[in-house]
Amino acid sequence: MKNILKIIRISKPLHGIVAIIGLLIVTSSILELIPPILSKFIVDEIVLQLQTAEGNFQKLIYLILLTFILGLISQVITTATERLGDHFAGTLRKFLTEKFYDKILTFPQSYFDSEISGKIIHQLNRALFTIQNFINGSTNFILPTFLQSIFTIAILAYYNIPIAVLVAILFPIYLSLSYYSTKRWGEREVKKNYYEDISRARITEVVSNIKLVKTSLAENRELNFISDNLNKFNKIFAHQSWTFHKFDFARNLSLIIILLGVNIVAFINTFNGAITIGTLVLILQLVNQARRPLFAMSFILTNLQQAESGSKEYFEILDLKGTENYKLDSKVEKLKNPNIEFKKVSFSYEKGQQVLKNVSFKCLSGDKIALVGHSGTGKTTVVNLILKLYEPTAGNIYLNGKKYKDLTHHFVRNNISLVFQDAELFSSTVAKNVTYAKPNTGKNQIVEALKLANAWEFVNRLPKGINSEIGERGVKLSGGQKQRIQIARAILEDSPILILDEATSSLDAKNEKEVQEGLENLMRDKLVIIVAHRFSTIQNVEKIIVIDEGKVTDIGSPQTLSKKKGIYSELLRYQIEGNKKLLEKFEIY
Repeated sequence: MKNILKIIRISKPLHGIVAIIGLLIVTSSILELIPPILSKFIVDEIVLQLQTAEGNFQKLIYLILLTFILGLISQVITTATERLGDHFAGTLRKFLTEKFYDKILTFPQSYFDSEISGKIIHQLNRALFTIQNFINGSTNFILPTFLQSIFTIAILAYYNIPIAVLVAILFPIYLSLSYYSTKRWGEREVKKNYYEDISRARITEVVSNIKLVKTSLAENRELNFISDNLNKFNKIFAHQSWTFHKFDFARNLSLIIILLGVNIVAFINTFNGAITIGTLVLILQLVNQARRPLFAMSFILTNLQQAESGSKEYFEILDLKGTENYKLDSKVEKLKNPNIEFKKVSFSYEKGQQVLKNVSFKCLSGDKIALVGHSGTGKTTVVNLILKLYEPTAGNIYLNGKKYKDLTHHFVRNNISLVFQDAELFSSTVAKNVTYAKPNTGKNQIVEALKLANAWEFVNRLPKGINSEIGERGVKLSGGQKQRIQIARAILEDSPILILDEATSSLDAKNEKEVQEGLENLMRDKLVIIVAHRFSTIQNVEKIIVIDEGKVTDIGSPQTLSKKKGIYSELLRYQIEGNKKLLEKFEIY
C-alpha cells in the first residue's frame, strides 16, 4: 500500500476535483437505491387493487412519475460525473507526466549513461496507465460501493433480518478471496514488468539502430531475443491466470450458495404471507444490486495491486535525488572574457576505474586549444566536466576564478556552445533545430547563421527551405549537412566558450572542408576547446594539451610538440605517413 499512499499524496493538487466527483457519485448512489423502494410500493398498490379493488390509482401514478424523475436526475448527475471524470483523467495524466519529466530533467548525465531510454519511457507509460486506472476506479467505485453496501444491508435488515445477515456474510468472504487473488497476482506482476521492460527497451534500440541490425544480418537473433523474453513473460502470466481463475471460481461459488439461501428465505416467507410481493420484489432488487458493490470492490483490489506494482519504478525514479535545478538563473548574461582552469582534477565513473588523475591546465580568453591523445584516455571526460555534466571526484574547476561547484549548471552551460561528434538533432524542421537554444529567433538571423555555417546553399535547395522536416536525428541529411546545422545552431547561440567534440571525425574530405569553413566562422573571438583525432581540425590552434591514461603529459604549441618526442609527434607522424602512403599508391606524391 505504500505506493498507493504516495499516489494519493502526490495528487494533492487534484483533491478538490476528486471531492466534487465523490460528492456527485454519493448523490447518484443514494438515488439508485430509491427506485427499488418505490417499486415495492408500486407492486403493493397493484396487488391491493387486484385483491380488494381498493388501490389508489393517483398514488400509483405519482410513484411512477417519481421513479422517472429520480432516474432522470440520476442520469444527469451520472453524465456530469463522467464528464468531470474525463477532465480529471486528463489533468491527472498531465500532472503525473510533468512530475516525472521534471524529475528526469534534474538527473545527472551518469543516470542516463546507465539507463536505456526506451525502458524509462515504458516505465512512465505503465505507471501513468495503472495510477490513472486506480484513481479513476477509486473515485468511481470506492465511496459509492461502500455506501451502497451499508444502505443495502440496512434496508434489507428493516424488512428481513435473516436475508440481511446472509448478504452481510457474503461481503467478507468475497473480499477475502479477492484480496488473496490480487495479492498473488501483484507479487508476480513485478517479475512480469521486468521482462516487459527489457523487451520494450530492446525494440526501441533495434529501431534506433535498424541499419546496424540489417547490415549485420541480426534480424533472427533480435527476434529470438524478444521471443525468449515474451515466453518468460507468458509463463508468469500463466501462473497469474491459473491463480486468478481458482479464486474466481471460489468467489462465484460463495455468491451462488449465498444467493440460494437468500432465495429460499425470501420465497418461503412470501409463500407463508410473512412478507408482501412488493417486499419480495424490493429484496430481490436489492440483492441483485448488492452484486455491483461486490464486483466493484474486486475491481478496486485488482487495480490497487496493478497500481502498486506498475508504479514501483515510477516512484523509485521520483525518490532519486536530482542534482540539477534547471529552473534557476533563467536570465544569465554571457561572460565577456571567459577562462577555464583545472586544478588537480580527478574523476571516476561509478563503480569504475579512475579516468582522470590530477589534471591541471588553463584555458584563457581567446585561446584555441586542442585536447589530443589516444582513444579512451579521458579527452571526452574533460569536456563533460567542463559542461558540468559530471562533478570531479577530487580537485576543482574554475570559470573566471569561481569554483564550478559554486556555479549553477545553467550559468556554466549558458556560456558554452557545443558541436557534437554525433549529430544531436530533433525530428523537426531545419529552423527549429538551428534555433533550439534560441527559439524566438527571426528568419533573417537563421539564414545568416546558416550562411556562416556554410549550410545555406543546401538548405535553400530543400523543398520547404528552413521549414523542411529533417527526420529523426536528421536522417534525411548527409553527415556533413547535419554537422553544418549543428554549427549554425552554435553560431546563433553565440556563447563565449566553444567546444568541438570530434566535430569532423566522421566526414569525408569534401564535407570536412565545407564544415571546416563553417567552424572557422564559428570560432572567431571565442575560447575554443577542440577534441580531435584529425590534425586538419586543429591545424590553427595555439595550444595542444596532450592527455594519456587520464593524465596531462604535455602542453605546448603544435610547432613545439611536433619536434618533441611524445604522443603528439607520434600521432602526427602516423597521420603524415598514412597520407604519404596513400599518395604514393596513386603516384601523386
